[in-house]
Amino acid sequence: MPEPEASPDREGSTPVGAVLAAAVAALGGSERPGQVAMAEAVAAAFTREEHLLVQAGTGTGKSLAYLVPALLHDSRVVVATATLALQHQLVERDIPRLVEAVGSLPGVDASYAVLKGRSNYACLHRIREGVPDDQGVLVEVPSGSQGGEVLKLRSWAEEQAKSGGSGERDNAPRHTDRTWRQVSVNHRECLGATKCPFAQECFAERAKEKAFRSHLIVTNHSLLAIDAVEGVPMIPDYDAVVIDEAHEVVSRVTQAATDELGVLDVQRAARRSQRHVPEQADRLAEAGDALEDAVAAASPGRFERVPEQLAEALALVRDAARATVSAYPKDSESGEPDAGLTQAKGLAQEVFVTAERMAAASDGDVLWLGEPTERLPARLHVAPLQVWGPMRDKLLSDKTAVMTSATLMLGGDFSAVATSVGLRPAERVTGGVSGIDDGGPTAGDALPWRGLDVGSPFDYGKQAILYVAKHLPPPGRDGLGERQLEEIVQLVDAAEGRTLGLFSSRRAAERAAEVVRERLPHLTTLAQGEAQLPELAKQFVGDPYTCLFGTLSLWQGLDVPGDTCQLVLIDRIPFPRPDDPLMSARQKAADQAGGNGFMQVAATHAALLLAQGAGRLIRTTEDRGVVAVLDPRLVTARYGTFLKASLPPMWTTTDPAVARKALGRLAESAAASASA
Repeated sequence: MPEPEASPDREGSTPVGAVLAAAVAALGGSERPGQVAMAEAVAAAFTREEHLLVQAGTGTGKSLAYLVPALLHDSRVVVATATLALQHQLVERDIPRLVEAVGSLPGVDASYAVLKGRSNYACLHRIREGVPDDQGVLVEVPSGSQGGEVLKLRSWAEEQAKSGGSGERDNAPRHTDRTWRQVSVNHRECLGATKCPFAQECFAERAKEKAFRSHLIVTNHSLLAIDAVEGVPMIPDYDAVVIDEAHEVVSRVTQAATDELGVLDVQRAARRSQRHVPEQADRLAEAGDALEDAVAAASPGRFERVPEQLAEALALVRDAARATVSAYPKDSESGEPDAGLTQAKGLAQEVFVTAERMAAASDGDVLWLGEPTERLPARLHVAPLQVWGPMRDKLLSDKTAVMTSATLMLGGDFSAVATSVGLRPAERVTGGVSGIDDGGPTAGDALPWRGLDVGSPFDYGKQAILYVAKHLPPPGRDGLGERQLEEIVQLVDAAEGRTLGLFSSRRAAERAAEVVRERLPHLTTLAQGEAQLPELAKQFVGDPYTCLFGTLSLWQGLDVPGDTCQLVLIDRIPFPRPDDPLMSARQKAADQAGGNGFMQVAATHAALLLAQGAGRLIRTTEDRGVVAVLDPRLVTARYGTFLKASLPPMWTTTDPAVARKALGRLAESAAASASA
């Protein structure tokens, strides 16, 4: 590949526009106005130390638009993604190609690394020395069918160690979560680099060392949250962060700050500690029995006020776990490294930290008891009531953040998303960068931010139709009715398959699949759960006369361009369930603060998912199709205006005949193209 040319500016560094142009030319692409505007805005945000929210539609080329300014920035930049798919795309394709294209230009620091949590890497100590059983005794290989999987993972990890591989879970042979735990450790179970005999080969330590030497670090939202919001140092010091898939960041930060505790956790920690501190382990086991009784006496759901028996049991577990951890010898007293001791102490420490948080019953936390399953008894959960405060105080007050996604403007405005991450609408500023929204002045401890919508390369008005089934009754609690099912059958029949069905529940998806199979037997109908999602997606893409029906994981991240998907069906507006403990608590808190909890929480949640779901339809400039929403409230309810403004600007109709005719024409065209 010939070296691209770019003109340095007066200070010797290469302007972002020139480097972007060089990169696009070297990669065989074409210049996109939205990509250029975004790159310049990102560079300006880094320079001014102002936060930036960028809505960039699919096909804009936003990865290059933030990677180029990141490579040119004079300090380390972190890029955080929500999904493994995007992380893999950045590390395996986008960044290597960009580095090859412009890495030698003046002002470009092309060093980069990937950083994940410790449990994402194989642990050579656990692989070579064995895994502690419930009594803390090291066992080489588990018995039963799991043993074969473990042996494959161990062989793979040893090959990775010999070849200098990353040892990352994503590159490992097929395995289950349970099997992976046999070859990995979390940060509390780790012996530490100073005590582990295999520290020089350690995959996690090597990844950390590479990160310290790199200008650009690619990680995930969860690790970013643990490092910045939870205050656990995981990432080398950095100046700025790009949060891609930023519509997911509040959810991922919440997940990272959510803890669980079950009776089995306490019992397991007690059994592991029995060998090392038997007196305290007995006390912990007794506290576990008290917790079991208290959980059995409590009802599943959110606790407005923690029942007295449960509060007392949590205090017992907290105190017993604290005493257990304190009884363990200090590192300096424990002599030779003992993996069983370290990991047993780590389990007790986890129980203590979680029980202490739950027993505190803080107004800033939401505590609830989950429903039991066939495999596991009920577990307690605790999550932060809101994350905007910690994000503002611990991330945005210290780092410059660029947040980008195809769906950041909800109701046609950035305010909802900005507020959810800790930025105030009154802090939005304007001036100096073309295309940035107007805003008000900032003062005091304000965190100035800008909002930029760079548009989309797609002509939604010509490429897509939004059909809202206004004639149908509003959805009820009993799932899909006969009229909704008949509507689904007619639309799928008109499209001759080619349908992605996004449903609010697994039951609704399975019922729709059952009816479509029965009434349209000439089509192939797949339902989520019948096979692994990658396998279902592959089958969906491979046969146009196919429907794929599923729930939340299909709403986001499934990329099926072309004639495969010409109809996206949405059964109802995806409001959170009324009994969702965290969402209901957040909605109530917003109402008590004088706001509109429904609009701030439920409607915002629904708008985000609707926008993501509708975004599955148009993935390239050649795609055509219909988004069919079977919930009439989108056009009849007052909040429908807010929800509709969150969707791409599609041509809209409420006439079912218009939708079916459009789908029929598209099906004919696709069939003609396939036979040509």
